Amino acid sequence: MSGSGTRIASISGLRGVVGDGIDPAVAVEFAAAYATECEPGPIVVSHDGRVSSAVFTAAVQAGVAATGHDVLQAGATATPTVGLLVRDLGCAGGIQISASHNPPEYNGLKFFQRAGMVLSQSQGRALLERWQRHDIRWASWYGLGTTRMIDEPDASHLARVLELVDCAAIQRRKLKVALDACHGAGGRLGAALLRALGCQTVILGSQPDGRYDHPPEPTLANLGEFARVVPAVNAAVGFAQDPDADRLAIIDETGQYIGEELTLALAAVRRLEQQRGPVVLNLSTSRVTEDIAARLGCPVFRVPVGEINVVERMIAENAVLGGEGNGGVIDPRVGYVRDSFVAMALVLDLLAATDRPLSRLVARLPQYRMVKHKFPLAESAGDSQSQPHPDENGRQLWQRIAGRYPEARADYSDGLRLDRDDRWAHVRASNTEPIIRVISEAPSAELAEELAREVGNCVVGPKPKNSP
Repeated sequence: MSGSGTRIASISGLRGVVGDGIDPAVAVEFAAAYATECEPGPIVVSHDGRVSSAVFTAAVQAGVAATGHDVLQAGATATPTVGLLVRDLGCAGGIQISASHNPPEYNGLKFFQRAGMVLSQSQGRALLERWQRHDIRWASWYGLGTTRMIDEPDASHLARVLELVDCAAIQRRKLKVALDACHGAGGRLGAALLRALGCQTVILGSQPDGRYDHPPEPTLANLGEFARVVPAVNAAVGFAQDPDADRLAIIDETGQYIGEELTLALAAVRRLEQQRGPVVLNLSTSRVTEDIAARLGCPVFRVPVGEINVVERMIAENAVLGGEGNGGVIDPRVGYVRDSFVAMALVLDLLAATDRPLSRLVARLPQYRMVKHKFPLAESAGDSQSQPHPDENGRQLWQRIAGRYPEARADYSDGLRLDRDDRWAHVRASNTEPIIRVISEAPSAELAEELAREVGNCVVGPKPKNSP
């Protein structure tokens, strides 16, 4: 990872504050370094709805075309749609211009491989090193690429999602649905999907202009107003996307924030009723989905945090579903990218199949409470020698913590995850900040909080930086 100002350049791509770390010049070089690595063929370029999108789209297109690749411009299009376009159009790759859920002053670049999924770790590392070396194959004047727009970029994605569900059953219910598209890239396809399913809609933030009505991450703290809208308009469900539409949070008909963790769980209920099979989750994802799968005799595989880790294991295990607890659902029948539209369709299909209100369906799920903390490494208590930095001591630190919990099953594949029959904790060093992240889940909030603080204190002492 390298940085300048607020820039974060890593094997996952590029992100930072516009004008303070990330600018068009950086975008041109990063895009060109990526295109240099690609095989011959066109490259899809798309963006979410940020105010800075026009400037960065021009820069990225220039960087790609300057290496001799043609550009297929998709405009404001959702991240999962970009993955499908890359695969369906036989492209060499794709670039999504987005900073995901970050505030409006941010922007970034996310890169796709030819198969329509995000870059593998080795591909991301090769790209980062090429950019750092300024090792770019610039084309001559007669070899420059051209640019053209993609007609109806959402069409194939919409058709695939509709194939997942019983459209007629959903249409008969005439469900009223509230959608907060967060002025991002998901409003257009989200509205089209809901119309195709016969839903009555109330859509907020449908224009992809980046004029956010609230901080864009779809968390409880940021969706208070939307949570009041859902029951006020008598909606059966409220869906909240992040700006690039790969994540989905849910509000029930009473205005209760169901959240992102249970998005995957609800999708799993419906999907595993249709077909039993393996499920892949990352180590920080709620146990609710795991319990649902276990009840149905479906194996569950846990992998390190990161979308590509989930995807690669899904392919290896021929999984029927996968995802992350941030509201990212991956259904291989559509593609290998987190997809808010798949999540919406499966939840609506579940509502239509059960004819029960969402609040009752959620009440039937396994009940846990999750807490998340960030512990700053600088604020350690007691003898600093007893609280070593994880980057310096690695596995020794995690083994020392695991030794305090001999009854727990320890997984060292990404930091440390400790599992007991009714609770778990995952502690790992951040890749982008000098902090330790600790997530825990237990039958009650009190037990989860106690476990998170115990594990965090083993590393850095008693003061959490914050607890969102």
